[in-house]
Amino acid sequence: MLTDYTNQLLQSMQRVFGAQSEMGLATEQLSKQLLEYEKKNFALGKGDEEVITTLQSFAKTVVELNSLHSTLANQMADSMVFPLIQFREKDLTEISTLKEIFGIATDEHEATMVKYSRLPKKKENEKLKTDLVKEVAYTRRKQHQASLQYYCALNALQYRKRVAMLEPMLGYTQAQISFFKKGIELVSKKMDNFLSSVSTMTQSIQAQLDTEAEAMRASQRELLSVEDTVYMPDKDTEPVNRTLIQKAGYLNIRNKTGLVTTAWDRLFFFTQGGNLMCQPRGAVAGGMVLDLDNSSVMAVECEDRRYCFQITSPSGKTSMILQAESKKEYEEWICTVNNISRQIYLTENPEAVAIRLNQSAIQAVTPITSFEKRQEGSPNPDRAKPGGVNAGSSGSLKTGAAPEPEDLIAPGTPIQFDIMLPASEFQDQNRAGGRRTNPFGETDDDCSTESDDSLLQQVFAVRFLGSMAVRCGDNQEVIYEAMRQVLAARAIHNIFRTTESHLMVTSSSLRLIDPQTQVTRISFQLGEVCQFAAHQENGRLMGFVIEGRDWSDGDEEGAPSFSAFVFESNTEGEKICYTISLAKDITEAKKDPEALAQLMKNMPLTNDGKFLLLEPETDDITNGAGQEDLESEA
Repeated sequence: MLTDYTNQLLQSMQRVFGAQSEMGLATEQLSKQLLEYEKKNFALGKGDEEVITTLQSFAKTVVELNSLHSTLANQMADSMVFPLIQFREKDLTEISTLKEIFGIATDEHEATMVKYSRLPKKKENEKLKTDLVKEVAYTRRKQHQASLQYYCALNALQYRKRVAMLEPMLGYTQAQISFFKKGIELVSKKMDNFLSSVSTMTQSIQAQLDTEAEAMRASQRELLSVEDTVYMPDKDTEPVNRTLIQKAGYLNIRNKTGLVTTAWDRLFFFTQGGNLMCQPRGAVAGGMVLDLDNSSVMAVECEDRRYCFQITSPSGKTSMILQAESKKEYEEWICTVNNISRQIYLTENPEAVAIRLNQSAIQAVTPITSFEKRQEGSPNPDRAKPGGVNAGSSGSLKTGAAPEPEDLIAPGTPIQFDIMLPASEFQDQNRAGGRRTNPFGETDDDCSTESDDSLLQQVFAVRFLGSMAVRCGDNQEVIYEAMRQVLAARAIHNIFRTTESHLMVTSSSLRLIDPQTQVTRISFQLGEVCQFAAHQENGRLMGFVIEGRDWSDGDEEGAPSFSAFVFESNTEGEKICYTISLAKDITEAKKDPEALAQLMKNMPLTNDGKFLLLEPETDDITNGAGQEDLESEA
C-alpha cells in the first residue's frame, strides 16, 4: 500500500515537473493526492497525525499556488522528484528484499523443524540427530538474523516514510517561493514560519531515526552473541513450570487426510481463558479450537513421534493429538491444560491452586500403552501358510464376466455402521446358535463341549466398518462392491470412528467379541459363511458374506438372504481369510476321519491339539481374553 501511494505521489510530482503548461491541473491533482494520505490507514502509522496535518496544510498551499508555474525544472527535479525516487528505489526496495529473505529463512526453518520432528524415538541415529540439531540451530539463527534486519528496516521505514512525504513538498514549496517573484509576497509572509516548523520537524524525525537505529543495532549485537545451544531444540536448562495457567507456542497437530491416513501440521497455539486457540500462518487473529473446561489431557504413544499428548472434550466426542518440540514444552503443555481444565484460572490465587494439583499433572505425563503398538510385532502370516494356500479362494465361484453393481447390491440399500444388529438378524443369530460368552467363565455344558472339541481357535483384532444386504453370495465381487459402498458412505457422512473388537475364528463358528467384557456381540456358524475375501489393493480390508433365511413371506423354509460384513484388521486380511478357509477344511475333514488325520499330520499343532497358525507372543492376543477396549479410526 505504501509503495502504491509513493508511486502515485511521484507520478503527480513528475507531472508537475514535466508538464509546465498543465501546471494548474497537475497541482490540483497533487493537492487531492495529499489529502488521500489520511484515508489510507497504513499499518505503520506511528506519528502520522503530524504528517496528516502537515500534508493538509500543504494541500491548501498548492491550491493557492495553482496559478504559478515553475520554469526552473532542474531545481524542481533536485528538491522534489529526486528524494521521492530515492525513497522508492532504496527504502521500499530494501523492505521488499528483506521481506523475501525473511520468508525464505522462515520456510527453511519450517522445513528443518519438520525433519527434526520426524526423528524416530527408538534406535536414533546419533549422527543424523546431531546433524539435524545443528541444522535447526543454523536455520533458527538465520531466521533470527533475517527477522531482526527486517524489523529494523520496518522501524526505520516509519521515520523515512515521514521524511519522504514531507521533504519533497518542502523543496517544492521553497522552489516556488524562490523563483516566482509574484508569489513572494503572497507566500513568504504566510509560509515562512510553517516551513520552518516543517523543517524542524523533519530534522527531529531524522534524529529519532538515528537513535532508534543505534538502539536496534545494539540489541541485535547482544542477541546474536549468545551460544548456539540457545537455539537448539530440547536443550532447555530451566525446570518445568507446572503451575502455568497460560501457554503459547508452536505445536504439531495430527489431521485426518483420508479414511485411514493422517498428516501433521505445525501451527501456533495459545490459551485464552478456558479456550485453546490456534492461529495459522498469515492469519490476523486466532480462532478457538477446543473448550478446555473439564477436558482431559494425557500423554500418548503416537506413531513414531515423541512428546505427543491428547486433549479430549468432556463429552469425549472431540479430541486432538498434539506434539511438542521438546520434553519441557511437552510437560508444560500437559500441566497447563490440566490446570485450565480444572478452571483454576477463575480462582483468586490460580498459582497456589495449581501447586496443590501439581501431583495430578505429573501423573498425566505417564504415557498409556497402545494396543495397536503391540500389534506391530505380529509374525509374518506367510510362515503359517502350509503349501501356499490362497487365502482368498475359499472355493468360491468365479464368473467369466464382471457383474454390474446393481446385480450385486440393490440401489439404495441401507448400510449399518455399528455392531448392534436389527431384531430380525438377532433372531437369525439365535436360530443359528449364537450365544453370549459369560465373562466369569460359567458356560452351559453344550458350549463347553463345543469349545473343547474345537480344533482351531484364532483371534484377530479388527474394526467393524459396516454391513449391508446383498443380492448374492457366490461371487467375491459382491464383497468388493460392499467395501466400496461402505467406505464411500463413511467418507460422505464423515463417519470415521470405529470400535476395536476381537474376531475369533474356530472350526465351527465366527464370533465378534468385546475385548473388555468378553461378550459375544455377534456369532455366525461357519456353514453360514458362503463367501470371504480380502481387498485386492488394501490388504487390511476383508469381508465375508453370510447366508440366512427370510421368514417374512410366511414360507416355512424361508427365502435365502445374504448380508456382507466389512472389517479392517491390524494384520493382513488374507491371513483372516486363510484361517476361515482352514476352518472350513477342518469342518469338511471331520466327516472323514482319515482326511482329518491327514490334515492334522500336515499342519503344526499346539500342545492342546489345536491347529497352530501364529507363534505365541508376549502381550499379544490369546484366544480373545483380557484385552482393553480401545478406539480406532477407520
